Amino acid sequence: MDKFRMIFQFFQSNQESFMNGICGIMALASTQMYSAFDFNCPCLPHYNLAYGLGILLVPPFILFLLGFVLNNNISMLAEEWRRPQGQRGKDPAVLRYMFCSMAQRAMIAPAVWVSVTLLDGKCITCAFSTSVPVETLGNASRPHLSQGEIQQVLARIPCRDIYNRQQLIANEVAVRYLRCISQALGWCFVLLMTTLAFLVRSLRPCFSQAAFLKSRYWSHYIDIERKLFDETCAEHARSFAKVCIQQFFEGMSTDLVAARCHLPRKAPADAGEAAEKLLGITDQGTMNMALKSWHRCKPALHLHPPALPTGNGWAGEGQPPMHPSAPRRETAAYYSWV
Repeated sequence: MDKFRMIFQFFQSNQESFMNGICGIMALASTQMYSAFDFNCPCLPHYNLAYGLGILLVPPFILFLLGFVLNNNISMLAEEWRRPQGQRGKDPAVLRYMFCSMAQRAMIAPAVWVSVTLLDGKCITCAFSTSVPVETLGNASRPHLSQGEIQQVLARIPCRDIYNRQQLIANEVAVRYLRCISQALGWCFVLLMTTLAFLVRSLRPCFSQAAFLKSRYWSHYIDIERKLFDETCAEHARSFAKVCIQQFFEGMSTDLVAARCHLPRKAPADAGEAAEKLLGITDQGTMNMALKSWHRCKPALHLHPPALPTGNGWAGEGQPPMHPSAPRRETAAYYSWV
């Protein structure tokens, strides 16, 4: 249990680790789905190809979309892309980094599905059974069979229970031939995906390390800013609800006192604290205005430290000090009445 708890805490440490865990779970789920899937080839010409390629390509597409849906950053990316310019500019490099990061993680489960499917060989055997070279692997004389009849016979190769043309080509020979091709394609696909992942992970920071770090930093900043904004809104809503409920019960108590029902009244200890958390926003219209302002005009990413006052005015004429770490000197000015 301790190991599972440590793994769970690692997944919750940051957004990137959480999404890596989600993608790993989806990859394992894709293999379990394929192992539990009942593959039934139709064994009919013009249907085998559609069924085999459909099983090979349609589930990876669904898993790819599901990887985007489960990624929490997709809404953040859409919001950052569609929001007005406001006081903060939008960096296309950060948006590209966020999209590429989500796409890379969403591609893990589809790549696992395609790899497992090709290595198993059933889809390729079903899809390309009519393309088996009979001249090379079977009876080249083709006794009393037209081209259409040969296609119907070859389409039944994946279905051993209804295949009865061993004199044309042996079922085991054709299945082994197609499975070997499928496994070769599967290992080539695994090698290609591994090579691409290695190149993306290792060579991308080498060419533009500064731009990579900048995009990664501001991507994390947008995620953290959104979480803090949600937490601040939730805290404000809690304080707003608490003050509203307290005022409601105080009004009810006043009405009961006016009706000569003397009730003991005790001021809540946290009333002042809840009122302070409202930050001056005490009505629905002001809160809606603040939310709209946050969406339309997000504050610029530039912090203005307060200037240090001296005896003769503001130091540096409103500019921040050159050495903020130096000890502050206090100057006393004396005035005399003449």
